[in-house]
Amino acid sequence: MYNLEEELNKLNSKSSIKDVQEYINKMIEERGFDKETKQDVMLLLTEEMGELAKEVRKSTNIKMDEKQSRQEKLADEIADVFSYILAMCRVADVDLLEALKEKEKKNMSRTWK
Repeated sequence: MYNLEEELNKLNSKSSIKDVQEYINKMIEERGFDKETKQDVMLLLTEEMGELAKEVRKSTNIKMDEKQSRQEKLADEIADVFSYILAMCRVADVDLLEALKEKEKKNMSRTWK
């Protein structure tokens, strides 16, 4: 179906959010996760958010597993959360770049105190 390694190698510092979202969509299809519901993805996203919170907590000098550096583990969890946000966009049929632009337009008209 897709060569995910090839698709992943196409992503670089000039890739757009849309490019990354398209990769995540291909990855989801290739790995057979394309039948997950919004509820399924939200539960997985929540789980990853918890893991990210744990890594942030550990970065405050609380004892932790020394197998990975704090920065490496934190980066892993942020990447997981980002992937699931894009997966949620897929199941909710949301173009993340467009949603971000629209939300920023709303935020620009708000009064921030």
